[in-house]
Amino acid sequence: MIKAAIFDIDGTLIDTVDLHAEAWVKALEHFGFEIAFQDLRSQIGKGGDQILHGLLPPDVIEKRGDAIKDFRSDLFKREYLQRARAFPTVRNLFERIRAAGQNAVLASSGNADEVETYKGIAGIADLIDSATSSDDAERSKPFPDIFEAALAKLAPLASHEAVVIGDTPYDAEAARKAQMKSIGVLSGGFTEQSLKDAGCIAVYRDVEDLLRNYDSSPLAS
Repeated sequence: MIKAAIFDIDGTLIDTVDLHAEAWVKALEHFGFEIAFQDLRSQIGKGGDQILHGLLPPDVIEKRGDAIKDFRSDLFKREYLQRARAFPTVRNLFERIRAAGQNAVLASSGNADEVETYKGIAGIADLIDSATSSDDAERSKPFPDIFEAALAKLAPLASHEAVVIGDTPYDAEAARKAQMKSIGVLSGGFTEQSLKDAGCIAVYRDVEDLLRNYDSSPLAS
């Protein structure tokens, strides 16, 4: 029986994937690196530490990685965060989970301040049992650390009693490594096949579609 739903945020609950990609492109341009938007977008879903590993040489990351990440973070907060909006029916889904007696946890590769802001944007602060961020994990997705930290906050629940909901193959890969099942949503721009190949046991168009099909979804298993 599923007792908890662990949610990724960016691209799953909040429409921010393009915003993050734009911010990364602009930040990298500031440091003299030209990365195509689509190449960058395909990396969104990983934490900042992992995104750069997919784009820049190791010696550049070692010397300038922290400066790039800090610049990107400040830029996103200053120019992009105010444009973020929740996908439709996010609060309704969390209300449905609460009504079923299940726990709802947020698990993001973003920092703690961003997670707090997203709670307000989605209007779900009163429906969340716990939340984790990059501050709770040594490594970000696709490593399992963040989902393992979320599961630890749900103790004594076992991994088979929780399911991860995310929009990227990196979420599914991290969930699999944490020995949890995952549900995929297409709102982040990845294909249904890529999500299934990464390990998702079910895929929905978005959280609205998941809510509409809640009773037949893995959440209700």
